[in-house]
Amino acid sequence: MTVSTSKTARLPSGFVVAPQLPDLLVSVKVRRGVLGFLRNHPTVAIGGALLLCLVLVGILAPHLGTVDPTALAPAKRTRAPSADFWFGTDALGRDIYSRVLYGARVSLIVGLSVALFASLAGLAIGLVSGFVRWADGIVMRFMDGLMSIPPILLAVALMALTRGSVGNVILAITVAEIPRVSRLVRSVVLSLREQPYVDAAVASGTRTPMIILRHILPNTLAPMLVQATYICASAMIVESILSFIGAGTPPTIPSWGNIMAEGRALWQVKPFIVFFPAAFLSVTVLAVNLLGDGLRDALDPRMAKGL
Repeated sequence: MTVSTSKTARLPSGFVVAPQLPDLLVSVKVRRGVLGFLRNHPTVAIGGALLLCLVLVGILAPHLGTVDPTALAPAKRTRAPSADFWFGTDALGRDIYSRVLYGARVSLIVGLSVALFASLAGLAIGLVSGFVRWADGIVMRFMDGLMSIPPILLAVALMALTRGSVGNVILAITVAEIPRVSRLVRSVVLSLREQPYVDAAVASGTRTPMIILRHILPNTLAPMLVQATYICASAMIVESILSFIGAGTPPTIPSWGNIMAEGRALWQVKPFIVFFPAAFLSVTVLAVNLLGDGLRDALDPRMAKGL
């Protein structure tokens, strides 16, 4: 028999309407969408916004009041920053503002390309060496040999065997960064292959390639994505160092390293030649590192702030 709780309904004698029980569990507000994610992780928002602005600067460089970055004007050399030359001019009269904006293309292309190629190659090597026991000793000893050489020295040695170009710089830095990704992925795979669901897949007769693709690979993407951001920042620094010492991109290609290398002789009297490209490089590396730190906190369940 159902008893109505309406105020207008008449209750039989001896029946009382029970008061409404309080909520024992406080409702959790789940913020969905990209805006909610960025609100919960401001570090990702700040780093992503800075990086997006720099990407737009590189793409829209021809439309931001720039001139030909390779145009020589000896009569206007070493001009201080002014309304005509916002960042001044270098020893050959070239507009530093235009060269810095076009140089953003080189650094971003090198950083993103190295992060992509090194992550893909390191992922494949780490998956195989971490899951296939007999290949672990062979592959990782080779990776240890590469890691024993400082990345800059390895990149310089590889650049000495090739011509100076952006593609060769990307290749040289990628080879130097692959061991870092492969060792990270291998360490994750070593812990994943001992999980019960992997043992169940092996017992059910699932082939090794399918186990790697279905059970191992998805769990390695989060740490690898965070590592890729740090590799991107490191690649931009290494590219600038290579260009600064004359082992990177050709002098005809405007890059932040080349600009700083050309202005180091005049650093004490014309510091602005080095200051502006160095400031842009620092801001770009900072943006990528902030993005990586924010992604690490967002993708790590131990760093979660709440349900």
